[in-house]
Amino acid sequence: MTIRVLLADDQALLRSAFRVLVDSEPDMEVVGEASDGAEALRLTREVRADVVLMDIRMPGTDGLAATRLISADPGLAHVRVVMLTTFEVDEYVVQSLRAGASGFLGKGAEPEELLNAIRIAAGGEALLSPAATKGLIAKFLAQGDGSDEGAGSARAARLEALTGREREVLVQVAGGHSNDEIAERLEVSPLTVKTHVNRAMAKLGARDRAQLVVIAYESGLVRPRVE
Repeated sequence: MTIRVLLADDQALLRSAFRVLVDSEPDMEVVGEASDGAEALRLTREVRADVVLMDIRMPGTDGLAATRLISADPGLAHVRVVMLTTFEVDEYVVQSLRAGASGFLGKGAEPEELLNAIRIAAGGEALLSPAATKGLIAKFLAQGDGSDEGAGSARAARLEALTGREREVLVQVAGGHSNDEIAERLEVSPLTVKTHVNRAMAKLGARDRAQLVVIAYESGLVRPRVE
């Protein structure tokens, strides 16, 4: 299956470089380019994109707003958004994940990292750069201003719907572990882990594993630790 990729960035030169890279792969193709969030949302619907590489900072409708709109559209439930960030905007990482992004990637990433991120996002099996994602989520949730306490309490209450095994799996997912790694740790099959992950996502209203990580931290199931 060919992965249909949409590029959303206000820098034409960067979009051009990404297009050349993505189109060079036999299992993916660029199906559209957008220079702002509003155009990204429109094209996501029109070109039936699977993965959107979304810059956070764009004129008009920014990447965060566009990601929220994509995530809120039932017709785009299959779409995965990978946020493109720089060191200066790392504070937006958690906001991106809360908005519905499947993960994030630095603009300075190596070509293979970008291609691998697209494949991972399309497959929905793991976070992008699990250790880095987990560390940043922990850091910014630990430094939060308390504005999401109500949402955190609500998520904590929703955890009661999970079985004991589903909670165990959720803790492992929050640790950035893959299904195979979790299966080995819990001494079950990868298929069983996948089933538990899918059930936890359904019960918690999470789009993917990235959302599960945020919920695990916000609900208090996993305690943030800042180095």
